[in-house]
Amino acid sequence: MLNKEQILAVHDLVTESVEVPEWLGCVLVRALNGTDRDAFEQSIVDGKKTNLKNIRARLCALCMVDDDGKRLFSDADVNALGQKSASALDRVFRVAQKLNGLSPDDVKELEKNSGSGLNADSTSD
Repeated sequence: MLNKEQILAVHDLVTESVEVPEWLGCVLVRALNGTDRDAFEQSIVDGKKTNLKNIRARLCALCMVDDDGKRLFSDADVNALGQKSASALDRVFRVAQKLNGLSPDDVKELEKNSGSGLNADSTSD
């Protein structure tokens, strides 16, 4: 059986390089750690409302990293990132979804668990 030290020593945040022609290069996309995944999910369901506003840019900002694993974009950069090509963001978003086991059904499940569907503050990104 694994012990605490063995579990904590394992580097389990996988990455994948994604070619983004619109940005003239590649970006490194990383799986989220548990804390970041919980924060991302909480940002979707805040109380009784579902917030899908800028969801692609929010997930991409959390998952795009440099070679050292440090985020390329901070939370403060999300709105600016959201102004980039929808095709480029979607390409990175799909890989981030795959690496993190997120699917459209997961978002629907979060909506259901929030006790409400989409509201006026939500978008259908």
